[in-house]
Amino acid sequence: MIDIFDILGPVMVGPSSSHTAGAVRIGAMGRTLLGGTPKKARIHLHGSFAETGVGHGTDKALIAGLLGMKPDDLEIPNSFAHAEEQGLEFTFDEVTLKNAHPNTAVLELTAADGHTLNMQACSIGGGQIRVTMLDGVAVSFTGAYNTLIIHNKDDRGHIADVTTTLSRARVNIANMSLSRNARGGNAIMIIETDEKVPPVVLQFLKEFAGIIHLTYYEKEDD
Repeated sequence: MIDIFDILGPVMVGPSSSHTAGAVRIGAMGRTLLGGTPKKARIHLHGSFAETGVGHGTDKALIAGLLGMKPDDLEIPNSFAHAEEQGLEFTFDEVTLKNAHPNTAVLELTAADGHTLNMQACSIGGGQIRVTMLDGVAVSFTGAYNTLIIHNKDDRGHIADVTTTLSRARVNIANMSLSRNARGGNAIMIIETDEKVPPVVLQFLKEFAGIIHLTYYEKEDD
């Protein structure tokens, strides 16, 4: 069944749900996965984002998301000024990506403490997004669920440790995907859940041997 909001689109500052609301959510996802507002952002625009993004406010929307704004924030058009006030340095350029959605952005983000995130994501319509690459590893998640992004060593037992812990905490897994850059190298678990993951469970998961880094994205309230 199609929800009426899938037809009408999100509550947002225009002009385009794909180029503006979706771009805000891409920026916001990058901010969440980095762990806060970046110090530096190199943003590469592909396809329609590159061709018509400035006219649709895509550039300002991406920066707004990185600053923590929501798609209905009236300050989105002023995001560049807010970025300057908050010390966020940013650049934009165009990039051609193979087999990528036309509304795609690649965000190279650097935090104040120097750690980095490289994220590729696209706006798929109606303000919805899909993350397709994290730090060189192919992934696929949308932010429509509460989402655990777990970087771990590609070794035995880590998946069982995580899923057993979630089960004991009565957190139901809605979707799960696994990716790795090479056998025995680094891997990423993407686990989408119906329930919110309690902070104590997140901390417990972080302490497992073999877990390199864990990020938790809590979906927007319905």
